[in-house]
Amino acid sequence: MRIVGLTGGMGSGKSTIAQMFKELGVPVYNSDERAKKMMVSSKTARKEITELLGDKAYSGEKLNRSYIAEKVFKDEGLLRKLNGIVHPLVRKSFISWARRQKYPYVIQEAAIIFENKNQDFYDKIVLVTAPKEVRVNRILKRDGSQRENILERMNYQWPDSKKIPLADFVVNNENLSETRLKVEDIHRLLLDNS
Repeated sequence: MRIVGLTGGMGSGKSTIAQMFKELGVPVYNSDERAKKMMVSSKTARKEITELLGDKAYSGEKLNRSYIAEKVFKDEGLLRKLNGIVHPLVRKSFISWARRQKYPYVIQEAAIIFENKNQDFYDKIVLVTAPKEVRVNRILKRDGSQRENILERMNYQWPDSKKIPLADFVVNNENLSETRLKVEDIHRLLLDNS
């Protein structure tokens, strides 16, 4: 079985592309969703995150996402430490999940594959792109974040120009019907090469 990474900057539409692959029958693992769950459910992660960011990192049994984002996106060292707690848990979970799948390939949706130098873990990588302004507007509509906060968080991700040469496939996600055709082409290529 092949492992395919699906990545792209904030607001590029990774989840939309992941859904298209799911509709084609491909098992897809969403790293961000899983990380959020594990940050709450794992006692070890919870303890380490509280030690790193303080008691305000949790509000009862929920992750205080706005507090965490405000802390880590203003301090690259904190972000790196938080990723050092969460990413190994997610990797272990993904590997266990992937072993249970019965399909020629699986997809791991992950926002920062290249930034974390994890590209060698994947057999192929699909990069989702969209113009920066389109991405900002999508995020504004999606979660009501403030523009300055979005741009601040985007600065922690590599620009598409740096990721494109490293990707095996690039999906420009502006026009949904064209995007769907591109996803179907990639799917056929991945099945043919499995």
